[in-house]
Amino acid sequence: MFNLPLQKRMYIIPAGCLAFILFFTIFGDKGLLRIFELNQDKIKIEVRLAESRADNEKLKYEIIALKSDRRYLESIARKDFGFVRSNEVIYQFPQEKKQP
Repeated sequence: MFNLPLQKRMYIIPAGCLAFILFFTIFGDKGLLRIFELNQDKIKIEVRLAESRADNEKLKYEIIALKSDRRYLESIARKDFGFVRSNEVIYQFPQEKKQP
């Protein structure tokens, strides 16, 4: 390489520097690939945030309903805990065994 004429060396040195800069622009810690990965992570986090906010809103409405709506509270007690009113009759049927 040292035997090359001066004119060819003048092209090789800047080309090497340009290749070095281009490599770190694409593959470096703050390069284009890293920026792309971070943008993908940001999109995923924003989706999770939107889902969490929607869940929060649902829970807020449920809290309000549990505090103020007696019919909703009664339906939860009936469904989850099997509560019945005093004048209701409960029928329990035996479960059939499945044939193997």
